[in-house]
Amino acid sequence: MPVNWNNYPPFWKKLRKTILQRAGDRCEFCGAVNYAPHPVTGSKVILTIAHLDHNTTHNDVENLRALCQKCHLTYDAKQHATNAAITRRKKKERAGQLPLFLC
Repeated sequence: MPVNWNNYPPFWKKLRKTILQRAGDRCEFCGAVNYAPHPVTGSKVILTIAHLDHNTTHNDVENLRALCQKCHLTYDAKQHATNAAITRRKKKERAGQLPLFLC
């Protein structure tokens, strides 16, 4: 999903750097080191900043964590599944396939 930078504060780069420094340039869940091979997957780690509440406009430091790709995707998996289901439903509705039952 593309990043909507309008949801981020103008000082995002500085905030990101603060979170990475707090984390010691390691994933705050599994400890994988930024730019090193991941201990499980072997892929190069690029730390990203996760919003624990999934709200990209909530940028308080206690809501942010530096995570490797594996941990970030795992943490967001349920939210991604929910978003995908909503997208599929909307696509069907736009095509005229209305649901039989509204839950």
